[in-house]
Amino acid sequence: MIIAMWSGPRNLSTTMMYSFGARLDFSIWDEPYYAAYLHKTGFNHPMRKEIIANGIVSHQQVRDACIGKTPNGRINFYQKHQTHHMLPEFDRTWIVKVTNVFLIRHPARVIASYEKKREDPTLEDLGFKQQSEIFDYVCQKTGKQPPIIDSYLVRKNPEKELRQLCSKIGLKFDPKMLQWPIGGHNDDGVWAPHWYNSVWNSTTFMPEEGPLPALSKKMQLLCDKAMIFYEKMKV
Repeated sequence: MIIAMWSGPRNLSTTMMYSFGARLDFSIWDEPYYAAYLHKTGFNHPMRKEIIANGIVSHQQVRDACIGKTPNGRINFYQKHQTHHMLPEFDRTWIVKVTNVFLIRHPARVIASYEKKREDPTLEDLGFKQQSEIFDYVCQKTGKQPPIIDSYLVRKNPEKELRQLCSKIGLKFDPKMLQWPIGGHNDDGVWAPHWYNSVWNSTTFMPEEGPLPALSKKMQLLCDKAMIFYEKMKV
């Protein structure tokens, strides 16, 4: 099985990758399109040079690898995809050949977390619009609605949500998904030192999240725009 997990940044996406990466039957791939995205857009993200040097800049080659042979001789392949990396000009036809899952999180929480790592995010940076578009594409092409999981519910009851997800996609639940070694994963992207500090110090899912964070006026306006797409996909 090839799982494409689609989310924006700061969505519990790395924790979910560690969860699947803790299984002995899964290989993982951390943000396959990141290098191609930066190479094409010219955006100046943290560690841009290192990301491009260590990644695949041809989106066609990324596409082929996403549906190619599973690395490390494992049966299953988990891919952590950032929706904003999937630029409109990148071929999407491969997506219908894999098992797609969509991971969502309230925009206020995403924005508050993102601001700590990179100032003044835009709607394009956060991936909500792109996530909605990719979701619609999958629905249209397959005639089925793929699973949507909410990071808030996952943190509230990880085992329950993961069992339900595995059932929906025809995968046997593995208790190993609930715990992993401290210090990250061998297949973390080269950008991990900038973004993954807190999850590196974790060995399981963090506790249930509290009240929504307060945002500045500028960020609240951004949140309001993102809410349109979040509400559409909210479970």
